[in-house]
Amino acid sequence: MKIFILGGGGMIGQKLAKSINLGALGGVKEHNVVLFDVAFQNDVIGSLQNRICNVSEAGQMEAIARERPDLIFHLASVVSGQAETDFDLGWNVNFHPTWRLLETLKREHLASSCTYRPRLIFTSSIAVFGGPYPELITDEFLSAPQTSYGAQKSICEALIGDFSRKGFIDGISMRLPTICVRPGKANLAASSFFSSIIREPLNGTDAILPVSDTVRHWHASPKSAVNFLIHASLLDLTRLGTRRAINLPGISCTVAEQIEALRSIAGQDAVNRIKISKNAEIEKIVEGWPRNFQPNRSLELGFVAEKSFSEIITVYIDEDYKKL
Repeated sequence: MKIFILGGGGMIGQKLAKSINLGALGGVKEHNVVLFDVAFQNDVIGSLQNRICNVSEAGQMEAIARERPDLIFHLASVVSGQAETDFDLGWNVNFHPTWRLLETLKREHLASSCTYRPRLIFTSSIAVFGGPYPELITDEFLSAPQTSYGAQKSICEALIGDFSRKGFIDGISMRLPTICVRPGKANLAASSFFSSIIREPLNGTDAILPVSDTVRHWHASPKSAVNFLIHASLLDLTRLGTRRAINLPGISCTVAEQIEALRSIAGQDAVNRIKISKNAEIEKIVEGWPRNFQPNRSLELGFVAEKSFSEIITVYIDEDYKKL
């Protein structure tokens, strides 16, 4: 099987590639896997290929589609905070390349006498939702984003649904929870602090908390994110019907509950490394985010995630601790 991972140089892309290389896709290890990104920090994983590629550049997505991959994991995007502060960059990376990819996949489908129909797994976000929110966001809640990032993801979801309905692709948009605890250094995502207030104290350095500890949010670990992607690649997507975007499982907790989980695992010395320094811009963005879900569709389809934030911290310690 020819598998392309767009955004394969990122943390999730790298973990996904390693999982595939270990046989996560039905026990088969000998897939033709190619990772695309603007840069790669790590060496090639096993027999996998790394290709330098900027998806926002003219012709790049068209060239990728013309190779007719069987399975495409579309992880490539700029993060929420960056998309909000740099309006043009957000649209040039998070929307236009997806349109060009879909258009070219459609042409390849038609040129093949409709025999070529790749599976496209798109990483969307809970940022497609906007308030006011109910206590629990169900699968019927309206997608009405209140950030540029959320709008870009929402439009891509609609395109993938329509191109799937017409039979050009077999697509699914996966509304990921905020992925936490991320290894490495903080990025420009507005949600970055959710990871840093756990990661940095565990690694013996201070972390900044830019919002109130009463902030509640929806989380899953990087391990769960990879498992979501693998499960979607093996799932019979006809079970989704015409609604090709899906809310994924996670754990809802407040920042205070995150900190309490850190205290139970690493002690008060770790908690003391969290320093409060409010950031009005981040607070404003976070205020517009959803807080809790009831994702019945994804649970019925076999998607699973952690049951507590302590489990999420344990995943980080087991897989990524000290890898700053």
